[in-house]
Amino acid sequence: MAQNAAIIETLNDLILINNDRIAGYEKAYDETDTGDTDLRSLYNSLANHSRDNVLELSGEVTALGGEPATGTMVSGKLYRVWMDVRAAFSSDGRKTSLENSEFGEDAAQKAYDSALESNDLTPELRALVTRQKATLKSGHDTIKRLRDSENAYH
Repeated sequence: MAQNAAIIETLNDLILINNDRIAGYEKAYDETDTGDTDLRSLYNSLANHSRDNVLELSGEVTALGGEPATGTMVSGKLYRVWMDVRAAFSSDGRKTSLENSEFGEDAAQKAYDSALESNDLTPELRALVTRQKATLKSGHDTIKRLRDSENAYH
């Protein structure tokens, strides 16, 4: 049972990270110029990836007899809401948005790395976490590529 408690805590941390990611991308979507349809579409897609992750992780937590976490990180254990985009966007809102997104994606990767370092995960859960991390890494790489191209133009 103690083993389950450790696994549940690890999975709940990942739920909170994904909830932060959803909140960050919803905020970014709302604050991104409607003309930047590519970014708005990307942010919506990345938030949906995290929604899928939360559903999957919550199912595992419930199966282990735990209560899935809700809300976002409170203590900043790994990071607080990671995309607290400045209230007043700089003159280059697109670039700022991408830079903040990349920071958040880096934090999400670190959170998944930390979960994978845990010796508590079963092989099945390790595979699930590894797969989710790879999906998030793809989002990270897309954000980084867009950010780099914005930097090249400025």
